[in-house]
Amino acid sequence: MRSEESARVLRTLRGMPTSDGAGVRLTRVIGTPSLPELDPFLMLDEFGTDRAEDYIAGFPNHPHRGFETVTYMLDGRMRHKDNHGNEGLLTPGSVQWMTAGRGLVHSEMPEQESGRMRGFQLWVNLPARDKMTAPRYQEFAPDRIPQLSPADGVTVKVIAGQVDEVRGPIVQPATDPLYLDVSLTAGSRWSYPLPAGHNVFAYVFEGAATLGDGTDAQTVVQHELAVLSSGHLALTAGTGGASLILVAGRPLREPVARHGPFVMNTREELMQAFVDYQEGKF
Repeated sequence: MRSEESARVLRTLRGMPTSDGAGVRLTRVIGTPSLPELDPFLMLDEFGTDRAEDYIAGFPNHPHRGFETVTYMLDGRMRHKDNHGNEGLLTPGSVQWMTAGRGLVHSEMPEQESGRMRGFQLWVNLPARDKMTAPRYQEFAPDRIPQLSPADGVTVKVIAGQVDEVRGPIVQPATDPLYLDVSLTAGSRWSYPLPAGHNVFAYVFEGAATLGDGTDAQTVVQHELAVLSSGHLALTAGTGGASLILVAGRPLREPVARHGPFVMNTREELMQAFVDYQEGKF
């Protein structure tokens, strides 16, 4: 079902600098006091630097349970390994969709000693019925991410969801996600019908774009996130063009108990996750 109303910006915010892993510097956009979560999204981190010292230590072995991680690389190379035998190399334009389920331990380490490392990691919650499912690892090379030009000056990479007749490779029935990488040349315009009933955000990582139509239109600049209403979203690039990710998901509307790398529904389940990890059950 699609809404015919015009989508508008409900609020905007900027991320906060933080570090994770072995001291990797990044910007946390969702998962902060300003926006603790946007059901079903638990966290969004942007990492981007030309300084090797900001990322070279990477993310050594660490556990997860109860949710999914989505890593989208724009620049650089990152190797994934986990204790279920999965291994993969993320290169520019590639996507990793990892379902932690009942638990796994993995590492994400840069395979470069210099140059730019840039991308996003998104945490997507799992419903209670799926939190203890078997872990799953999916990796999609750049040539498996379909790309189209739905309007003059507009290029869209479809990671999840659908644009016109083009469908992305990632399917998750529980949250029915949309994940688009949208690039617009200066002054170009595109309108897209957002999924009705989903929570939606756009994050501009280059340039600036005006989101919405008429009196509801609002300009969102680089490193700003906009939480959006459902409806037809009008995007218009600024004079320097714009690049952004457009992400939507069906909310789960379930209790969230989270601490560190574990996301469950109750405190008891959360405590059990720590016990299971300490006992080597992941």
